[in-house]
Order: sequence, then structure tokens, then C-alpha cells
Amino acid sequence: MKYTKLGRSGLNVSRLCLGTMNMGSKQWKPWIYDEKESELIVRYAFEKGVNFIDLADFYSTGANEEVCGNILRRMTARDEVVVATKVGYPIGGGVNNGGHSRVHLENALNGSLKRLKMDYVDIYMLHYYDTSTPVEEFWETMDSFVRSGKVRYLACSTMMSWQFAKIYYTAEKNGWHKPVNMQLQLSAAYREEEREMIPFCQDAGVGVSAFSPLARGILSCDFSSNRNTTDFFTHEMFGDGISKEIALSVNRVAKRHGVPPAQIAQAWVLQHSGIDVMLVGADKTEQFDSALNALDMPLLSDEDLYEISRNYTPRDHINDYNAECRIPREVRPAKTPYV
Repeated sequence: MKYTKLGRSGLNVSRLCLGTMNMGSKQWKPWIYDEKESELIVRYAFEKGVNFIDLADFYSTGANEEVCGNILRRMTARDEVVVATKVGYPIGGGVNNGGHSRVHLENALNGSLKRLKMDYVDIYMLHYYDTSTPVEEFWETMDSFVRSGKVRYLACSTMMSWQFAKIYYTAEKNGWHKPVNMQLQLSAAYREEEREMIPFCQDAGVGVSAFSPLARGILSCDFSSNRNTTDFFTHEMFGDGISKEIALSVNRVAKRHGVPPAQIAQAWVLQHSGIDVMLVGADKTEQFDSALNALDMPLLSDEDLYEISRNYTPRDHINDYNAECRIPREVRPAKTPYV
């Protein structure tokens, strides 16, 4: 395993972070693993050197934190694991049960700590940007969590670059703790964050962690998998023909190297100059091995990178503000050796 500092913080994290959206309760989604099934994956990842795990109160409406908290207590000391969890989406009733108001943030953090049976979380992350709550209100509240000892570091996920910049400079202006991590979606099939967000984070010294390196599974080229056929968001985000063409290009590069397509897709993310950490959501230990192999893989060649990239053209950002928006895209011709 390889490790890195998260941004300009002193926090050491593994370059592979275990994503756990697939862990919790099958009542939430049919492809979710229960506690017994999840423990096999968590234990294997930590045996391979992972010390970083990503949760959310929204996943399985709280069961994700309960399940993973139980597993972590059985298998590791608290100070040997970096636990991140996210807040924002509602998991219950009531008009204030959601968003980033002071009321919801305080209730949500206390709920997460109770489900996790922990005194603190290492990283507390906004799941998105709440446009209905003043940034001063929600970030002052986030800052208070660090000062209280319930949270060690702050982070954000899935928002526009200007929104993240607003958070960052509001924190700087008021002497509040700044975010140390931006968790964003990046894959060969989704590269919009390369335009502004990643360069901003590099300039500001914010660590970048990338989720969905397989574009919710399509870059594994297993188009008939349980998740790819039952997850609505996979079809919504990557159901277009261009995404499939990109997947086929990844498959061609994989065949040339004699490795699975997923390994190529993951290597593309890990070798990206703007990425510090890649999230891995695995259903099997073999899938986690793919990420480990990608971490140690030689650099992809210019020919490989062209083949993977040649069909990519600008597209809509994937966030809460433009669901179901699609921009028509055209493919580019292949070059040797992929003609």
C-alpha cells in the first residue's frame, strides 16, 4: 500500500480509500451487502494496508454507519483508522431533516457518532452544497465541530468549483478551519472536474479523492452486472452511447496489457496528476485486488491515453442541480494500434 498526506494537512491516508455505499441494508437497494458480507471486504482491505474508509449517514439510511462501525470495532484500534462520513441528505422525516442548517448539521453529527459508537470522526464532509443555507451558517457550524473535538478535519464533496471556493475563502476570512479534502467524481467517462475543481484544489493545497473510477461500474465492461441493471443512477449518468464507447476503449487497452478493464480504468485515475486518493467500492476481494494492481501498474503510454480519451467530449456536470441533462457528443476515429 502507498500512503499520502491529505492536502496540506498532517493526516496520512492510504491512496486507496474503501468506499462503503454498498454496505448496510438490502432494504435500501438490492445490491447492498449486510454486515456479515461487508466484513469480508473491510477486513481484506485493511489487511492490504488500507487505513481510510468512507461512509455517509445517507447510505442505507443510517445502517451503513452502524454496520461499518460494528466491523471496525471488531478488527482495529480506533486510532489506526481514518473514518470519514458525510452529511446533507435527509434520512428521516421533518422539514429540517436535511440540508446544512445548524439544526440539521448538529443533529446529523450526533446521530452519526451514536450509530458509529465513536467519540469523533476523522473527516466530516458535506455531501453536496446546500444553496438554501448561508455559507457562513453551515461552515461556522462545521468549524465548531472541530473545536469541540467531535471532528478532526473538514471536507466537501460534489459541488461546483465556485461553491467550493466560496466555502474555502469564507473559512479563510473568518479564521475557521478550512476543508482539507474535496471528494469528487472522476473517471475516463467523467472528466468535468479537470476544468476548474482539480486545478483549484491543487493551487489551494486541498487533497483530492476521486470516487466512481469505474463510472458506477460501466468501465468494468460488465454491462449485465446486478448493479448496472438495477441502479437507476448508472443509467441516468452513463446510459449514453459515448460512455459505452469509452468503456469499449478501456477494454481495448486492457486487452493489449493483458489485464481486466477495471484495472485500466483505475490506473487511469490513480496516475492522474491531480488525484491523491481513489475510492474503491468492492463487492469481492478480487475487485479490491484490481485496485491494488492498478496502484502498482506502470504508467499508461501516450497511445493508451489517447485511446481511452479519444471519445471524450464536454458533458454536463453530474450533481444535484442538473439531473437528467445530457449534451450530445460525437466520437473521434481510432489510431494505431487500436484501428
